[in-house]
Amino acid sequence: MNDGRYVQDGAIPVPPVTSIVTGRLHHMVAHRLATQIVSGALPVGHVFAAEVDHAENLGISRSVLREAFRILTAKGLVSSRPKAGTKVNERRQWSMLDPDVLAWQIQSEPSEQFLRDLFELRMMVEPQAAEMAANRRSDGQLIDMANALDAMERYTLATEKGRAADQRFHGLLMEAAQNELLFSLSSSIMSAIAWTTATKQRVQEAPRDPMPEHRALYKEIAAQNPRQAQKAMRTLIELALADMHVALRR
Repeated sequence: MNDGRYVQDGAIPVPPVTSIVTGRLHHMVAHRLATQIVSGALPVGHVFAAEVDHAENLGISRSVLREAFRILTAKGLVSSRPKAGTKVNERRQWSMLDPDVLAWQIQSEPSEQFLRDLFELRMMVEPQAAEMAANRRSDGQLIDMANALDAMERYTLATEKGRAADQRFHGLLMEAAQNELLFSLSSSIMSAIAWTTATKQRVQEAPRDPMPEHRALYKEIAAQNPRQAQKAMRTLIELALADMHVALRR
């Protein structure tokens, strides 16, 4: 076990993890290794040290390290072969829509290309979902959306409750589209919204108020105006991307 100082794993500094509750330790180790991978600190093709040595450097047991690698393997970030060890995979092998993989990339100072790809995905999915929701939403879903917006406005996105309400609104919209295959993308979309919103709130002193475009979107869904709902969602996403660029320049 390490003594709380930084140790080296092939010249890559790794923070100590001995203070983490054992039951969640493998998730924390996976998170730390993942953020190093997506940031490029552990580049494609990097081969990790022998299991026993790597575990000792991190100050953890071999079983914890194995569990952490299982998590990363399931998400495509690493792969293991007998006698060849565990290595970092190419990006095309990553499960890019996995909520954790999305979150790790957003947390690791995402590149311009990643942001472009992420918001292009949102632009392909959410405006269509908004159009469908305007046609198919139920009265109950509409009431729930209104309540979510009220909570979002009351608590603001600077709080966890406010951000949870934002998630609730977007989740209800995806649900209201009444398309199972489209809804299967919800966890990825929600993760993207959650982490980009948290990033903007963390780095900006006075983030732009996003309520007007959310209210405008709700209005069109409530009025069952599919084309206008699609347009309102496109505006919401365009402004969110602009906010993200401003936040990352600070």
